[in-house]
Amino acid sequence: MKMSEINELSAEELQSKVAELAQELFNLRFQKSISQLQDTARLGKIKRDRARVLTRLNELKKAV
Repeated sequence: MKMSEINELSAEELQSKVAELAQELFNLRFQKSISQLQDTARLGKIKRDRARVLTRLNELKKAV
C-alpha cells in the first residue's frame, strides 16, 4: 500500500485498516510458527503497511 493511497483514507477507514492489518499479521505469524508460511517477505510488507497507516492516523489526530 502506497502513502498516496493511505492519504486518501478517512480516520475511520484508517482505524479499520489498522485492525485488518493487525489480524493479517497475526495470521502470518501463526503460519510461520507452524512452518506453513511460503512467502516470508509478506511479514515485512504487512508490518511496514501497518506502520504507514498508524503514522498517517497519528498525523490526523495531531492536526485536530
